[in-house]
Amino acid sequence: MPEWLYESGIGEARAALVDDDRIIVAAIEPDDTGPLVGGIHPARLTEILPGRSGRATLATGEEVWLPKLPASITQGKALTVEIVRESIPEPGRTKPPRAYATDLPPAPAPTLRDRIAATGHPVRECRAHETDRLEQAGWSEVLEEARTGDIVFAGGMLLMYATPAMTLFDIDGPPPADALALTAAPQIAAAIVRHDIGGSIGVDFPTIEGKTLRNAVAAAIDEALPQPFERTAVNGFGFLQIVRPRPRASLPERLRADPAGAAARALLRRLEREPPGAPRGQRVSPAVHAKLRARPDWLAELARRTGITHEWESG
Repeated sequence: MPEWLYESGIGEARAALVDDDRIIVAAIEPDDTGPLVGGIHPARLTEILPGRSGRATLATGEEVWLPKLPASITQGKALTVEIVRESIPEPGRTKPPRAYATDLPPAPAPTLRDRIAATGHPVRECRAHETDRLEQAGWSEVLEEARTGDIVFAGGMLLMYATPAMTLFDIDGPPPADALALTAAPQIAAAIVRHDIGGSIGVDFPTIEGKTLRNAVAAAIDEALPQPFERTAVNGFGFLQIVRPRPRASLPERLRADPAGAAARALLRRLEREPPGAPRGQRVSPAVHAKLRARPDWLAELARRTGITHEWESG
């Protein structure tokens, strides 16, 4: 039976839905994600944009984008907003959270822990002194997939590229092309679910001859990818497009937007699990060193959990 493994880590919460010692879904919620989906916040309208969209500033200081403003509202007025999409990191910028005006009272957003509990699958709380069940299920391998985009499967390989416009999958493997495409289709669906990829997704299958086979490849996607989603047909060049809801950043987007932060949090996870007597001195890259120095609260929490004050060296 599928089971959620959940860790309240230093700097992030992390979870994986595991079935038969295999990760089906992986999720990370960094502590600097910003306003979460479902949160209802008091705000003030700071700018009205063309098309009756606008920007508002939450009482906590974050800026959100409202694609549709109430007809009667004027700039500077107070309002209450509900977050419907979290901030999305992109190269060189971050898309602000998307929100809509609401009459509901302010309320906190469901956290990652709340969301996985709502799925109905059992949740196992994992702690540092216990067996590392996440790692046993392949946590590091999934993070490596997200970081590099290289996903190996029996008979071929997927190359995953997270771009601002869409997430792209390319398929590499030996001929025949029709067999490779049919084998890759469920692997692509599994990768989309595993890495929580939403928005526009493009799949470049090997060139497939004949409408019947192209339909069979599309049907394999339909069977393996849970709803909701929309898709095109596989065109004559082997390209198929999928569109899924995108309430938050995918795992690859999170890791690639802040590689130093991701590496620092992974290191803290490892140090939290080291046995007594492990070396206190840690030599890290300059980028990770700078990230840790910028988050003294992470280091303080590591010292609280382990009873050790580590010594850090950049190099």
